[in-house]
Order: sequence, then structure tokens, then C-alpha cells
Amino acid sequence: MKVLVAVKRVADANVKVRPKADGSGADLNNVKMAINPFCEIAVEEAVRLKEAGTATEIIAVSVGEKSCQEQIRTALALGADRGIQVEAEGELQPLAIAKLLKAVVDKEQPDVIILGKQSIDNDNNQTGQMLAALANFSQGTFASELAFSDGKVNVTREIDGGLQTVSLNLPAIITTDLRLNEPRYASLPNIMKAKRKPLDVFTAEELGIDITSRLTLVKVEPPAERAAGIKVESVAELVDKLKNEAKVI
Repeated sequence: MKVLVAVKRVADANVKVRPKADGSGADLNNVKMAINPFCEIAVEEAVRLKEAGTATEIIAVSVGEKSCQEQIRTALALGADRGIQVEAEGELQPLAIAKLLKAVVDKEQPDVIILGKQSIDNDNNQTGQMLAALANFSQGTFASELAFSDGKVNVTREIDGGLQTVSLNLPAIITTDLRLNEPRYASLPNIMKAKRKPLDVFTAEELGIDITSRLTLVKVEPPAERAAGIKVESVAELVDKLKNEAKVI
């Protein structure tokens, strides 16, 4: 079974990102970059499938500028067999990324495509669903558990009311939630081996995909600072302030 895993280059989750002075976007100069945490979970799940003998090959794919090869190499160090970069400039929107991934899917014909449910930079939570619609594949989103058998995969997914299990025919698209697994760290020997693993590069033009933006970014600004709280001496004082000052009751 061939598994395709999408990874995205984002600012490290431990870094506090600030907007640019002109509000045109996030200031990423000299900011540490990493694989999107949900994509790390997707890579880990693919590697576990291979270790269990369910998967035979793992392909890590990323869309973006040349710098995203760093994240592909990280995925290779974690256990992916080969990488694909779709080279594209600028800020890409989910539909454009889904179209580019669809072109890679058509080329590679994987049995399973695993993506993070969302990226921590834009939090769109759209690419996996759009890719499923474009490819006409079954999909299981927010996956917290996977079980493969008889050419199908049972996906336990987290919903507002609890857990739901869906049975999907292959090929299928799965987006990962936090509770699916705990990603491993890449060892130094595997990092060195990853440098020798194959990494193919395609452009959007070579794949015949139009990545023209459909949306316009108006402004990026930090959230308003919260006002300091106050302490009250009694329940009666609290009720009085809620009623007469906050006017919420």
C-alpha cells in the first residue's frame, strides 16, 4: 500500500509571531520554521503503518518555495521513503494547494493520503476536504484512530458529540487530529540518511495547475489586549458589578 503524506512549513509552534508593521502579513524574518504539528502526526501515522507491514512506501510532499525542502527532509528522516516538492511562490490558498496535491495524486496513485487536519498558521481546515472533493475519494477527517482491513479503513473521528467511526473504501483521504499518536524525534543517523533519499521537484506550471489567488488579504493585526481583571469581596458585589457595570444580567 502506497501512502502519500502532505507536510507544510510553518513557524515553530513555540515562537510568538508578530504581524508586519504595515499589516500585510506575519513577520517571519529570522523566525524558526518547522513542520506543522498536525502534519507531524500524519507522518508518524504513515511510518507506523509501514512498521506494521500495512504500508509499503511513504511519499512526503510539500507545496511552497525551495525552503520547504527542509521540512520534506525532516519527514524523510522520520521514516518517509522519498519526497516531492511542488515549487510555488507566495502565499497559497487551500484550493490551490488541493489542486496541486490532486496533480501529485494523479501522478503517484497512492492508496491513502494523510494530511494534518489544519495548519497552525492560517487554521483553515480546508485542504483535505477540498482534495477529497477534487479526487472524488472517500474521506475521514479529525481522525483519532485508524484500522485497516480487507481493502478498507475504519476511521474513528472526533466530533462535538463524542466519537464517530466511519468505514472508508480505498483510496481514501484522512486528516489527523491530536490524539491519533505522539510523533517521534528524528535520530541523527536517520537525519544523515535522509540527505541521500530521492526528492523530486515539480512546478505548478509543469503540473498544469492555475494557482491564482481568489482571496485578498486585507490586514493582519494582533488580537486586542485583555483588560486587567478585578477582585470582589462577595457574591453580592459580583452580581452588582455584572448587573450595573458589565450589564450582562
